[in-house]
Amino acid sequence: MDQNIDQRGMSSEPELVSIPATPKGGGLSTPETNAPTPSGLRSPRPMGGVASAKSSSWGPTPPRLLSPVSISAMGTPVKRIIGSLKGYLEEVGHLTRLNPQDAWLPITESRSGNGHYAAFHSLNAGLGFQALLLPVAFSFLGWSWGIVALTIAYFWQLYTLWILVKLHEAVPGRRYNRYVELAQAAFGEKLGVWLALFPTVYLSAGTATALILIGGETMKLFFQIVCGSLCTTNPLSTIEWYLVFVSLCIVLSQLPNLNSIAGLSLVGGVTAVTYCTLSWVLSVSQVRPRAISYQPLQLPSFTGSAFSALNALGIIAFAFRGHNLALEIQATMPSTFKHPAHMPMWRGTKVAYILIAMCLFPTAIGGFWAYGNMMPTGGMLNALYAFHNHDIPQGLLATTFLLVVFNCLSSFQIYSMPVFDSFEAGYTSRTNRPCSIWVRAGFRVFYGFISLFIGVALPFLSSLAGLLGGLTLPVTFAYPCFMWILIKKPERYSFGWYLNWGLGLLGLGFSLAFSVGGIWSMVNSGLKLKFFKPN
Repeated sequence: MDQNIDQRGMSSEPELVSIPATPKGGGLSTPETNAPTPSGLRSPRPMGGVASAKSSSWGPTPPRLLSPVSISAMGTPVKRIIGSLKGYLEEVGHLTRLNPQDAWLPITESRSGNGHYAAFHSLNAGLGFQALLLPVAFSFLGWSWGIVALTIAYFWQLYTLWILVKLHEAVPGRRYNRYVELAQAAFGEKLGVWLALFPTVYLSAGTATALILIGGETMKLFFQIVCGSLCTTNPLSTIEWYLVFVSLCIVLSQLPNLNSIAGLSLVGGVTAVTYCTLSWVLSVSQVRPRAISYQPLQLPSFTGSAFSALNALGIIAFAFRGHNLALEIQATMPSTFKHPAHMPMWRGTKVAYILIAMCLFPTAIGGFWAYGNMMPTGGMLNALYAFHNHDIPQGLLATTFLLVVFNCLSSFQIYSMPVFDSFEAGYTSRTNRPCSIWVRAGFRVFYGFISLFIGVALPFLSSLAGLLGGLTLPVTFAYPCFMWILIKKPERYSFGWYLNWGLGLLGLGFSLAFSVGGIWSMVNSGLKLKFFKPN
């Protein structure tokens, strides 16, 4: 039995762990080896050494048999030595359970993250094309219910995000580096996987599919605007533009780990803020269409209107996706007793979500004010092209579309990283060695083309957004509340106990209702919805 010192956390008492020689289950017990990762990086270890064949401990082993009485009997010099050693261990890192496989996987391969990286990743994950669909939701909800629903959803998800940041190191000696790991700690090994694995993977894959739809269509429009009449002969079809976009995504996906795409996340966040601002500013500065109305859209039947409203609420819920990445982003940071990872993570997250609020609310309100219930199902870009193609300078319109393409390329990387991590975790647990560069590249090429296939088969973005919002809503709004109760165990019948139980149950109810609304909308839309279709 060895003590394992890692910079990722610290418990008040050293935690003793044995690493079995043969991995089982999820592969989280793979023994440490000297094999390099495909990127040449490893999770940093505080002592800078490599474990010998006889010991898997990192760094010095604290004395075990020193009681306060024996320490006082040894005299001042020994006290100073022990005090210095204790301070050193607190400064270097926590005594945590060592998971050697983390050094092989994309999310935890590098732990050099900081608050700036957290802000970049959170902004890129939390803001994107989904903001452009918010006016579509308002066209079914109207002014009052639209603003109320958007405001409640924003503060609700901000609270659950704070819960996840705090729960990352809730148990002494352990860091929950992935959403599924935290779910297993809260709900149990098997139930946690069943509850969390499907919605998190579905959210990542579904977002990637939606990004292919929006990115490919926007590239097509950008090309048409730039080339004009010169490119009318043998233009690429929409599916071919999807293929071009996926090819670019696959090339960028060869970056090895989550920290290595921090620059892409910065580009994605800046472009998202820019095109969201441009979209609503350009919309409100133009003359509004005639016969505009702000009354919620009514379908012939009450059932149809109710399901459309539920689908609209699902679109709003989908606008706040990104919580499935919060623990993964925090896992890329070093953590010590004096400087835990949740401090820079929360600082970066607050900055990111202030910017997100400054984009989501003006885009939703300004877009609905400009187009009312005449808002096309494709969102703001579709409206700009349909109503103001000849009013807005072509260069400005093309720049807006190009920014959307850059953002979609960046967002694809961060949302695909958990899927890449899952692929490689399965491989390393079975082979007991890290993925080679070719195996890693093969996984990412395979995932890119699977996402392309799904995007071609399901080309209806707004309905897909509503279904995604419904099925993945528990990840953002419900599960964190239950996790807080089960791990932190607040006093029974206290305010926090009632608050988390209420929000959790309400989130599960909304998830079921929004999913039904999204399925109904997809069935009724079918293949007739064409996004960004030029006049």
